[in-house]
Amino acid sequence: MIDIETSPNLAHVWGLWQQNVGLPQLLESTEMMCFAAKFLGDKRTQFYSTFHHGRAEMVQKAWDLMNEADVVMGWNSKSFDEKHLNREFLEAGLRPPSPTKSLDLMHAVKKKFRLPSNKLQYVSTLLGTAGKVQHEGHELWIKCLAGDEKAWARMRKYNIQDVDLLQEVYEQLLPWIDGHPSVPLYDGADEDSCGNCGSTALKREGYAFTKLGKFQRFVCETCGKWGRSGKRVGAVDIREVAA
Repeated sequence: MIDIETSPNLAHVWGLWQQNVGLPQLLESTEMMCFAAKFLGDKRTQFYSTFHHGRAEMVQKAWDLMNEADVVMGWNSKSFDEKHLNREFLEAGLRPPSPTKSLDLMHAVKKKFRLPSNKLQYVSTLLGTAGKVQHEGHELWIKCLAGDEKAWARMRKYNIQDVDLLQEVYEQLLPWIDGHPSVPLYDGADEDSCGNCGSTALKREGYAFTKLGKFQRFVCETCGKWGRSGKRVGAVDIREVAA
């Protein structure tokens, strides 16, 4: 699980509404300021920043964690966090970390539910968590960029809380996530296990049917995910003729 925070782009602009900023107007490009990360099941959430560790150490640590991970989980992470991290690795002269699966919880929410907001703050509060750490908004980023130690303490708390929220939200969303990486394959567990959580507490619940076969259907009594056996219990030999 990972969440990064970035600095804003800094540019000369002529107005405040519908501005088209050209490259000559861009003074400073966005950069990663800090990140928080934790492997699922770990108690401690790690935090690295330019203020506390310097850019080189921060980027290297992010690369090490990404290189170690099998799956990267985040919120809007596929479009935001992972692409920003890749840019940081490129600029630092690092090769790509080992390939990983992406588990973007925001995408899972958007696919399954119609909510007023798909932001982590709204979804996490809806699910009964403590929610995100409240702060002064954009001013916090300005203070951090100026090296304000107290502001960085608030940023650290805010960043870490976002990762801790990911775990809480993930545990509640787990049975709703389609295409979840197979936990039994990664953990070497019994093949008759829930693909989403790895539990062997599976209950037979009817059958799933395709055009060519009938499969035993299961529901996981631990997380609630539905699944089916890979072995057919009934089949038909007559197939549709393609036009």
